[in-house]
Amino acid sequence: MSTITYTQRRPSVSLTSKPVYKDTFGRDFVPPDFTIKDILDAIPKHCFDRSLAHSLAYVARDIFYAACLFGLATQIHHIPSLPGRVVAWVLYGFAQGLVGTGIWVLAHECGHGAFSPYKLANDIVGWILHSALFVPYHSWRITHSKHHKATGHLARDMVFIPKDIDRYKLSRNIAELTEEAPIVTLYFLFIQQVFGWPAYLAANVTGQNYPGVSYWSLSHFVPSAPMFDAKDFWDIIISDVGILVAGTLAYLGIQQWGWASFALYYFIPYLWVNNWLVCITYLQHTDPSLPHYDASEWNFARGAAATVDRDFGFIGRHLFHEIIETHVAHHYSSRIPFYHAEEATIAIRKVMGKHYKQDKTNLILALWKTARACQFVEGDGVKMYRNSNGIGVAPKEGKKAK
Repeated sequence: MSTITYTQRRPSVSLTSKPVYKDTFGRDFVPPDFTIKDILDAIPKHCFDRSLAHSLAYVARDIFYAACLFGLATQIHHIPSLPGRVVAWVLYGFAQGLVGTGIWVLAHECGHGAFSPYKLANDIVGWILHSALFVPYHSWRITHSKHHKATGHLARDMVFIPKDIDRYKLSRNIAELTEEAPIVTLYFLFIQQVFGWPAYLAANVTGQNYPGVSYWSLSHFVPSAPMFDAKDFWDIIISDVGILVAGTLAYLGIQQWGWASFALYYFIPYLWVNNWLVCITYLQHTDPSLPHYDASEWNFARGAAATVDRDFGFIGRHLFHEIIETHVAHHYSSRIPFYHAEEATIAIRKVMGKHYKQDKTNLILALWKTARACQFVEGDGVKMYRNSNGIGVAPKEGKKAK
């Protein structure tokens, strides 16, 4: 069972109380009524302090980790047995993918201005680190900022927009709701984890729907994409230049050392980075307890609360810079550097009460359970996750849930 923590539920017997909604498992949900000022006033002032030197030290540390792993990988060919070499390359790809994800997170700090008080330093470091991972830094920074400004808003949020029941059926190519075979869920999870991140960058997959706009026109690499404003033109071009530089270096590396070496040393770890980015983002914003809002019910404080903190142990806290464990606080103030985020989280929990969500379920198990339970949303004003798999509250259409 999920280990999401709740305080005592608010009674819903008064005729003058706010509407009470039901989450996936039938638990009462009342939208929060605290304000963003309530939250920010609770956070100690020093949590907002940013240090360029402190942040650069983490960049140096992570690059050191990556260099050490690379150096160890150059010795794999000395292992005498083929199975031994295969195991070594698998371990290297996994470990380097973890380090690469941490580097991605530091560039993410730059995009939010949490890396340092200096915008130029943030943008230079972020552009270099993200370009090295084939991420268009400014393009992502712009759409990610819009995501933070409208988290949980069904018409304005920018990533992992949940489907309504009709769009869900269309995506699964089904005419009516039926229980999804576990192998089908596994297939869609595989597609999401392997191709989700490049698909989002290339065609805004899982982002806002823009009817009549071609996939190519929704690319993060195109300045005229509807996600961007005219003032963003040169930022998009600078981002594209970063990708061109990274692509050129990759091409020269392939010419020098071959496709196999490129795949082993870089591409497989790169796929791991993509996997972790999608896994982290999906699980931060998708959970049976989380609402999504129409314009009539949304405000910033409610949207920021529609996120969940999870736990990935040493990997999350050390290698991923606590991006998983302190995401709720990050949504209330994205300029709090990660090394102050845990203290900020403790402070905001006192204000949020039952609306603070934390799930310490094993991350991989949480990914599976969430994919089975959170297929689409339904409701009026406040929409909650439902599914066709007999889990929790029955959707309005289809078989009854258990």
